[in-house]
Amino acid sequence: MDVTQIASLATSMAAAQTSDSVNVLMLKKALDSQAATAAGLLQALPLPANPNIGRNVNTTA
Repeated sequence: MDVTQIASLATSMAAAQTSDSVNVLMLKKALDSQAATAAGLLQALPLPANPNIGRNVNTTA
């Protein structure tokens, strides 16, 4: 392997690592945003008048 190829490989690996880090950061930010949106939607749901309603699911019907 030539010395110039090693330097080129090292540069491209460093660029790939930086790109991967940015992608992971953006994924974390998107997941945090989705979690906040889901929490807001759950908070917006009205509570039932009777707390016993909606607690059981009839799976035999």
